[in-house]
Amino acid sequence: MLDPRAVAADPDRIKANLARRRADADTVAGVDRIVELSGRRGGLVQERDELRARRNSLSDEIGGLYKAGRRDEAEARKAEVAQGNTRIAELETELGALEEELRATALGLPNLVDDDVPEGTSEADNVQVGTWGTPRTFDFTPQPHVEVGEALGILDLERAAKLTGTRFSVLRGLGARLERSLASFFLDLHTREHGYTEVAVPYLVHARIAEGTGQLPKFAGDMFRLAEPLNGETTYLVPTAEVPVTNLHRDEILEAEQLPLQYVCFTPCFRSEAGSAGRDVRGLIRVHQFHKVELVWVTAPEDSDAAHASLVRHAEEGLRRLELPYRSMLLSSGDTSFSAARCIDLEVWLPSQKAFREVSSCSNFRDFQARRMNLRYRPPGEGGKKGKPAFAHTLNGSGLPLGRVLVALLENYQQADGSVVIPDALRPYVGADRIALGD
Repeated sequence: MLDPRAVAADPDRIKANLARRRADADTVAGVDRIVELSGRRGGLVQERDELRARRNSLSDEIGGLYKAGRRDEAEARKAEVAQGNTRIAELETELGALEEELRATALGLPNLVDDDVPEGTSEADNVQVGTWGTPRTFDFTPQPHVEVGEALGILDLERAAKLTGTRFSVLRGLGARLERSLASFFLDLHTREHGYTEVAVPYLVHARIAEGTGQLPKFAGDMFRLAEPLNGETTYLVPTAEVPVTNLHRDEILEAEQLPLQYVCFTPCFRSEAGSAGRDVRGLIRVHQFHKVELVWVTAPEDSDAAHASLVRHAEEGLRRLELPYRSMLLSSGDTSFSAARCIDLEVWLPSQKAFREVSSCSNFRDFQARRMNLRYRPPGEGGKKGKPAFAHTLNGSGLPLGRVLVALLENYQQADGSVVIPDALRPYVGADRIALGD
């Protein structure tokens, strides 16, 4: 969430940044509404504070008037105090409603993109900032992952549709073991070599938790909501581990020496994929349920750029260990997600499409999420004293999604006889060096 005070202080700067995002008119109108509400708030606060000061002054006078035998004047002062208290209560109620509207309006504004984010309207304007590996040359026509998996008997979309409908999958045999092995491999990589602390979290979160990371209220249509409240609150299935993990320290004040925090978490993810009809509807690329290993950082503001670079490297390492060609893309202003200030996507090569496809988004949110969830830290102050609490910075990235990596493995490691070679890094986890028909 943007600080409403900062929005009201410099609305033109906010609007200019929103223009870079290609924000719609309703979003831009939110800036004007915050300016208007902030102005009203200032007037109400001033009136309330003046009444409080007058009440304090009158209260000091009343006792002296009684002692001096000037009862009528004292009673008049008491009546004025009572009248002022009534007005103060009215102002407090009005201020409370105004503050709620200010927050609700601010929640609808996206984060400000960083100055060096490239200008653009869509993914077509993203800028390649790195590449690794060389796409394999096949001496046969490479098949899409669905055909490879179904031919091997490890992917069963037909029975998945019988169970739950389209955009679900059933993995069998070595296919199921391969996905489980990927989870263990990524968790081991990030905990043993990159220093992350593994956490296991609930797969259900209350609405206020999803609001904290920016999924709500804007993206309610992309999430699955429970029909009945849970523990008295509206509850959703997690769309990504980012939501519960980033919220672990909501409403807390961390000490500077605790930072950075680095968490890795494996969860299923549930997404309605609203508005994506016709895109990758068959197979494992765009589904309603998938598994993912997520990386989350909480840092001091001055460290978040370095943390973002480390986060990207850690996600890249998973692809490198699996020897999957990929490229890294700095997202343009028009393609950067609602909550992110800066994002680098990793795109893995898919031979059947002769194209790179997104497999990880590594984002720096600055203090946008922390402000929404009141996640603060205490920076060091002068003379060894502790400073005033300030909002931390949060970051996250996929490290990596199992389904899309499985797609890349089936396609990049397929053989002419229909088998699929298992990358060296995974063989100790899978217990096999290839998947062949009948395995």
